[in-house]
Amino acid sequence: MKELLKKISVVALVLGTHASLQAQSQATIVVDADRGTTQISRHIYGHFSEHLGHCIYGGLYVGEDSPIPNTKGVRNDVIEALKNIKIPNLRWPGGCFADEYHWRDGIGPKSERPKMINTHWGGITEDNSFGTHDFLDMCELLGTEPYICGNVGSGTVEEMSKWVEYMTFDGESPMSKLRTENGREKPWKVNFLAVGNESWGCGGNMTPEAYADNYRRYQTFCRNYGSNHLMKVAGGANVDDYNWTEVLMQRVPAHMMWGLSLHYYTHPGGWDNKGSATQFTIRQYAETMKKALYMDELVTRHDAIMTKYDPQKQVALVVDEWGSWYNVEPGTNPGFLFQQNTMRDALIAATTLNIFHKHADRVRMANLAQIVNVLQAVIFTDGDKMLLTPTYHIFDMYKVHQDATLLPSTVHSDMYKVDEYEMEQVNASASVDKEGVIHISVANLDHEKSVQVKVDVRGKKLNALQYAQILTSQAIGDYNSFEEPNKIELSDYTKKCTLKNDLLTFTIPSKSVVTIAIK
Repeated sequence: MKELLKKISVVALVLGTHASLQAQSQATIVVDADRGTTQISRHIYGHFSEHLGHCIYGGLYVGEDSPIPNTKGVRNDVIEALKNIKIPNLRWPGGCFADEYHWRDGIGPKSERPKMINTHWGGITEDNSFGTHDFLDMCELLGTEPYICGNVGSGTVEEMSKWVEYMTFDGESPMSKLRTENGREKPWKVNFLAVGNESWGCGGNMTPEAYADNYRRYQTFCRNYGSNHLMKVAGGANVDDYNWTEVLMQRVPAHMMWGLSLHYYTHPGGWDNKGSATQFTIRQYAETMKKALYMDELVTRHDAIMTKYDPQKQVALVVDEWGSWYNVEPGTNPGFLFQQNTMRDALIAATTLNIFHKHADRVRMANLAQIVNVLQAVIFTDGDKMLLTPTYHIFDMYKVHQDATLLPSTVHSDMYKVDEYEMEQVNASASVDKEGVIHISVANLDHEKSVQVKVDVRGKKLNALQYAQILTSQAIGDYNSFEEPNKIELSDYTKKCTLKNDLLTFTIPSKSVVTIAIK
């Protein structure tokens, strides 16, 4: 009996404590509503789709002959869900896959396309039935901008140059003729182009000096055709490789690159054992959140190096792979990187987006990895079924910040501490949109304590509280499943908030995220 009670106590600690039993902390947020100057680029809210597991096949794409309702082979339910969160850009075809992908294999009649081995992700056969036309047509359906990742690792300058010509040239040439023969007369609009991926690793194991020289050469032959203007992104650092950033900024002038990338994934433990997506202790939760907050230091330090060479901040920092990464779900293909998505992941997403907002003068594009069925996905599919993850709901409630003006804000809260991991309980960001509506998003990282929040909005007279939304759950390890697809979803929180004399007050429960609109 004692052992049973001990196990029950451990489970209660891991899963969280009911809000009614919580102690309460205090937090103050000061928002300077008259001092905003920096725009939060909508492209911070970008996503990533790689030929990995069931991201493309079964996730985004089922083929035109599928009984699952689709448009040009792309699932209608997924199209509708992604349009709802206004995804601004979508990265493709990788990832590591990009540097073994040869675009000509993915055009022309599907039955005649050559097959290849996906050596990075499970060693499975890739039939190339989803290629350039399929991806760019899908982006048009979604109303999103394509972010093409070119092959530097195993490709040639000519191959990348002709791909750009194939996609964007509006005139008479061999590539535009080939595109027309394959069913597309007019070119697509393709602004974002990554010149290689993770060239320090799976993209070629290059030194930063070697990659910088390769980048200069490859980007030279990626032309602007007609009104299409390429915004070229150089392959940047792996996490805290600050020397990589230093070398790239030294060797590549600002006029040759629109952005420089950065990749960072959040996980407890080491790469050999990243822990379970759902079965974790409170200590592992605190460790994970501390690592999510490390994004702030990474961006700050890479930005400082970039500013030495680019004080006007012409070059964007593009965090085009970020998110949580755990051990795969038991019984699934380890090469498919499928993991569940809990309230912990929602807090990682909110915290990371708050950090990106803070650095919006340099971070002007980011891509969550990955969009469907892989890593920190916003959508899961299973046959004809689809569900929205807690991370999806964060992107839904945060979409109000896209292209809004960042409002300087300071947060003072109690500290949240578990063993050696200590951090502020609360993080937040605020913005004002073109209609003058102020949106404030607040995350409470504490797994058991609610927080009484006072938001002091200065520099603007406030008239009314428009709405408030909350995302929370009874337990930090809760998640949506096909058996319970709506266990975690957005709820109205307006009646829990009070606006009086330009002071907004509310109590945010533990493990929760709130977005409030006021004018």
